Amino acid sequence: MSGPVPTLAALRESLQAITGEARDRPVLPFGIAALDDRLADHGLRTDALHEVSSRGTGWGDDAAAVLFAAGIAARTHGEVLWVVRSRDLFAPGLFQAGLAPSRVVYAEARDDAELLALVEEGLRHRGLGAVVGEATRVQMAQARRLQLAAEGGGTPALLLRRPTRDGTDPITAPSAAVTRWRVAHAPSSQVPWGGLGRACWHVECVRQRGGDPFELLVEGSDETGRLALPAQLVDRPAAADRAPRRAVG
Repeated sequence: MSGPVPTLAALRESLQAITGEARDRPVLPFGIAALDDRLADHGLRTDALHEVSSRGTGWGDDAAAVLFAAGIAARTHGEVLWVVRSRDLFAPGLFQAGLAPSRVVYAEARDDAELLALVEEGLRHRGLGAVVGEATRVQMAQARRLQLAAEGGGTPALLLRRPTRDGTDPITAPSAAVTRWRVAHAPSSQVPWGGLGRACWHVECVRQRGGDPFELLVEGSDETGRLALPAQLVDRPAAADRAPRRAVG
């Protein structure tokens, strides 16, 4: 005799168990409604792989992408493992983005393969606030390993994907990352006194699992790692900020 017909809710729970998708994931919100409300998880999952790239190859865009990742890492709890290929990180700059030098453990890798292995090992450690790596080429299988390690350890992986010298955009390649970002520097906000205002960035969520892409102008990370909306966007009516968005497959 056949058993009872499973309900839709039961089928969903069974599917989540098979795929490993949980209903409630740990999330690190940005604290800006204009950003968090457009993210499927209302923030960044802290058990996931996230990729960040600069829009161009210039130092301004590159610095914006690095500091965007540093601000995210700064808002986690615990030490941060940062794996690099070259010694070009500027610790005072990370500090200004909220990531104190005392929290950062640096590791240097000889190539992308060694770097990704160190990132994966850090994610499986379970005792870190975040793991940041800077890789040029990442295969789909390698990205999947990092995503699984992040899920297993409950630690966010922030992978910086710098464009190659020929201008190839690494964010266009297939990846298992839950979110993928492209960051560029923008003109600073105007201030009523002489000098420059707070740095501004053009932040683009190129792809996110379960949500649509979007773009936003923000003020760069402050000493606590938090972003902000420029005054002209805060004062602008909400209707002016609405734009049609494409679905992502």
